[in-house]
Amino acid sequence: MKTYKNCQSCGMPIRKDPKKGGSNADGSRSLMYCSYCYQDGAFSQPDFSVDDMKKYCVGKMKEMGFPGMVARLFAAGLPRLERWKNNK
Repeated sequence: MKTYKNCQSCGMPIRKDPKKGGSNADGSRSLMYCSYCYQDGAFSQPDFSVDDMKKYCVGKMKEMGFPGMVARLFAAGLPRLERWKNNK
């Protein structure tokens, strides 16, 4: 399986994830998603659309002190991530 540098759901760098990746149903570490987005083989926010994720990420980044413009620019790239590619 391919290893990704960024979560393919929210875009967060996997190296910044305290758990270094989410967890698959068999307990192994996910190499595709972070622990905030993916736990025990399922998405933490299964009903999120890409627009919901954009709003969520912008809010979290602003909480962390990123300027709104930077947060929105980052979120604009979310539709290119694997989770969202076929959900336009």
